[in-house]
Amino acid sequence: MQSLACWYALQTRSNLEKSVVNELDSKGIPTFCPSFSESHQWADRKKTIERPVFPGYVFTRFCDPSPVRLRVLQTNGVVRILGMGKLIEPIPDEQIESIRRMLTSGKVCFPHPFLHEGSRVRVKRGPLKDIEGTLIRIKQQTRLVLSVDLISHSVATEVDMADVEVVASRNRSITSICA
Repeated sequence: MQSLACWYALQTRSNLEKSVVNELDSKGIPTFCPSFSESHQWADRKKTIERPVFPGYVFTRFCDPSPVRLRVLQTNGVVRILGMGKLIEPIPDEQIESIRRMLTSGKVCFPHPFLHEGSRVRVKRGPLKDIEGTLIRIKQQTRLVLSVDLISHSVATEVDMADVEVVASRNRSITSICA
């Protein structure tokens, strides 16, 4: 039976996300390192920089078991592939795709504390249509929070309450999350 390619989270050494992505890309291994633009003002200049949404983490896609796993682990700056004990754990494709769509939607995005509670919602219309996440309210603003459970990190954007609907939570098995 042939294994399917899945997304995995790599823990990286501090501030080495870009170099890990560059090295994995040069090895032909697919990567995803979500980032957002942030403006910094110094006394003499203003500069916009790209910051990782999930500092210390990069996502990569490969089949396991495969020789690619060893090539990933031998990459400079990679600490480990996340999982339990010696087993690595895939990340559902929907979580990666939702984060990718949120970041390319044109909406302002920012890191958000990881959440365990709140209403599970689906966006009904607009550039984020069909994305599922957790709905929260902070100071009269409604936010959609997307979480990557395995790395306990989240990203959020503001949404209109009229654009979301509550969905029932569902359990996914490992076989259904890899495509």
